[in-house]
Amino acid sequence: MSGSKEEDRKGSGEWREFFWNPRTHELLGRTATSWGLILLFYLIFYLFLAGMFVLTMYVMLLTLDDYKPTWQDRLATPGMMIRPKGEQLEISFSVSETESWDGFVQNLNTFLAPYNDSYQVQTNDNCVPDQYFIQEDSGEVRNNPKRSCQFNRTMLEDCSGLTDRFYGYSRGQPCILIKLNRVIGMLPGKEGQSPYVSCGAKKEDSDKIGPLAYFPANGTFNLMYYPYYGKRAQVNYTQPLVAVKFLNVSLNTDVNVECKITSNTLAAGGERDKFAGRVSFKLRVNDKQN
Repeated sequence: MSGSKEEDRKGSGEWREFFWNPRTHELLGRTATSWGLILLFYLIFYLFLAGMFVLTMYVMLLTLDDYKPTWQDRLATPGMMIRPKGEQLEISFSVSETESWDGFVQNLNTFLAPYNDSYQVQTNDNCVPDQYFIQEDSGEVRNNPKRSCQFNRTMLEDCSGLTDRFYGYSRGQPCILIKLNRVIGMLPGKEGQSPYVSCGAKKEDSDKIGPLAYFPANGTFNLMYYPYYGKRAQVNYTQPLVAVKFLNVSLNTDVNVECKITSNTLAAGGERDKFAGRVSFKLRVNDKQN
């Protein structure tokens, strides 16, 4: 028993001596000089790594442009989106139930507020249609901020919310707004031909969609709104819109609609990306009995 206690004391003493040896003045087996050299090495090592990181970031930032991406890896054809926003691209409402479509109306009112004619006249230019609004820089001199062309809310006519503040939803003739995603420097047409939107029902619903009306006329995105120079360079840019009004869509049934862009410079979306240059959504209008 005494032998066991002696061994415990011996082991404890060895552990204390390893932590701090008063004879050699070693801490954890190293002298103060040894610890100092190790700490100095790691200090210099991590300062070197930090310096390399800062230098790398500095060199990379020198290659960046504040107004235009240095590299653009994008699809040949941009995507499209609709307003109002429905859940999972689904617009469903009942004509007789105001609360079922009031949210869509409020969404459109908010979205179209910057398109009010009075605001557009104050902030943007009245441009020449059917030609690009090119604003090049003069060498190293930046032509910023760049000007933008007016897209007045009245251009949407029956879908502007001005002649019909319910955008047709109260009569079962809903308006859907379509916009093309912004891409810096994109030129979506040539020879004065603007890209245009066309909508139709998918094959199984081809007899349900009824006639459509487009605003502006022919559903075009006029060339004067291009090229887009970026949010920072073109602060007042107003994205062009196309409104589609469904004049006699079948009631009480789902109608699968697809809208696509047609252009003589943008490639049609393929199997690799079915959403390039097109958007699909479901529309359902219920009558007063449903």
